[in-house]
Amino acid sequence: MIVNSKQTNATIIFLLICLSINCQDKNHLIKPGQIWPDTEGKHINAHGGGIIYYNDTYYWFGEYRLPRLEKDKSHYGVSCYSSKDLLNWKNEGLALKVINDSASILKPGCVIERPKVIYNKKTGKFVMWFHHELKGQGYKAALTGVAVSDNITGPYKYIRSIRPNAGVWPLNFPEEYKNATVKENDLRNGSDEWKIAVREGLFVRRDFEAGQMARDMTLFIDKNGKAYHVHASEENMTLHFSELTDDYLDFTGKYIRVLPGESNEAPALFFSGGRYFMFTSGTTGWKPNAARLSVAKKIFGEWKSVGNPCRGTEDENKITFGSQSTQILTVNGKKNAFIYMGDRWTPDNLADSRHIWLPVEWEKGNPVIRWYPNWNLSKLK
Repeated sequence: MIVNSKQTNATIIFLLICLSINCQDKNHLIKPGQIWPDTEGKHINAHGGGIIYYNDTYYWFGEYRLPRLEKDKSHYGVSCYSSKDLLNWKNEGLALKVINDSASILKPGCVIERPKVIYNKKTGKFVMWFHHELKGQGYKAALTGVAVSDNITGPYKYIRSIRPNAGVWPLNFPEEYKNATVKENDLRNGSDEWKIAVREGLFVRRDFEAGQMARDMTLFIDKNGKAYHVHASEENMTLHFSELTDDYLDFTGKYIRVLPGESNEAPALFFSGGRYFMFTSGTTGWKPNAARLSVAKKIFGEWKSVGNPCRGTEDENKITFGSQSTQILTVNGKKNAFIYMGDRWTPDNLADSRHIWLPVEWEKGNPVIRWYPNWNLSKLK
C-alpha cells in the first residue's frame, strides 16, 4: 500500500484541530455566576436542585424554568442532567413533567420547586420530593409532592401532594403549647406578642388537623439509612424535620420543630466529623440575604445557630455572594470534601438564574465559604 505523506500529515493536523476544538468545548473550571453550558452548549436549567451520586455518575435534578418567551407551560417540570466529573453535564431531559390534564393538581401553571431525589436501597426505587403550589394560588397551598421511578433519569410517576403530619404534634412540642388558646386574629402580625406566640406553636395548632405547611425543602439520608424531609413551615417561620417511612414515600409522623420563629428557608444539610451542619437563608423572597449556619450532634437533637458561614467582604456576607443555598454536595472519592450549591435568582427570567458553587472550607471546626471567580476540584482537600 502506498502512503501519501502529505495526506497523512493533513489527516494528523485535522485530528489535532478536532481534538483542540473538543477540549475547548469542555468545562475545566467551575465559574460561579457565569453561564454554565451543558454538553449542547445551553445554560444548565436545573435550579433550586440537588445532586445524587449513583453508579459512578452524578445526577443533577432541578427546576426546569421556562425561558422568558416560552408560553407553553406543558413543558414545565423537573430537569435531570448527568456528569462523570461535576464539570460537564449532559441534559437527560425532564424527569418529571406536569400532567396535561385539568383534573390533575400537577397541571401546567402549578409551581414545582426545590426537587430532591434519593435512592432507596430496600425497594430499588428512586424517590423525588418537591415543594408544590397549586395553579393560580400563589404560595397558599404549601404542599410537598412525591414521585417515584425505577430509573434514575425517569420518567417519575407522580403519586400525590400533601401537607405533612396531619393530626400529629412535634416530638419537641411542650404540653402547655398544645393547650394554648391564643389565635392568629388575636394578635398584630409582627408584634412582640405575635413573635412569642409563633415560637410557642401558634401555626402548629392552626394547621394541626389539615397538616403542617411545607415550602422550601431538602432531603437527608442519615448513616442508618433513615431519611428525613426538612422543610420551611409555619408561614416560613420555623423549620420542620420530618422522618420518612422506610420506603421514603410517606411520613412516619415523627417530626421536630427546629429554630422556631427564626424565619429560615433554603435548608441544606450535611454530616461531617460527628456533627450535623445546616446552611439556611433568611426569608426575603428572590432577593439574597445573609446565610446562616446551624449545628447539632443528633438529627433530632438541639440545633444551635453559629453565625454566618460566609468569609468575604461585609457586603458579600450580607447577600451570601449573591446566592441562596440549595444543597451541600458530598464529593465522591475525596475525604470530607463538600461543595456549597446555591442559586443566584433572576426573577424576571428564572431560566437564566445562575449557579453559585463554592468549595466548603473549614475554620475552627465549622464549614465556611469564600468567593472564587473560578476554581477546580483540586481545591477540595
